[in-house]
Amino acid sequence: MHAMMCTRPDLCFAVGMVSRYRSNPGPNHWVAVKRILRYLKGTSDLALCYHGGSLRLVGYGDADGSADRDECKSTLGYAFLLGGAAIYLVQQEAALHLFSIMEAEYVTCTSAV
Repeated sequence: MHAMMCTRPDLCFAVGMVSRYRSNPGPNHWVAVKRILRYLKGTSDLALCYHGGSLRLVGYGDADGSADRDECKSTLGYAFLLGGAAIYLVQQEAALHLFSIMEAEYVTCTSAV
């Protein structure tokens, strides 16, 4: 997972979602995995590029309310960019049941710091 997050951050969300069902995947999960593999094959020439110039560090965070309908848990994520390119990405399922989107956003921000 770490290698993927550092080299292909565009896959993080999709791989994170299907990996939740790795112990008991259904037919829809296999369809999603095949779609990810087709996307990967079609975008094998993509790369992260760091250009000279401003090396400003910027952080972003976001959360969604209860995206996991099976367990009613929120998905949290944040990213840090250096010079406009991602250097650190996290996407995870909340350990707690969060009852509002504001609470989910707050947990995301405190996790990122």
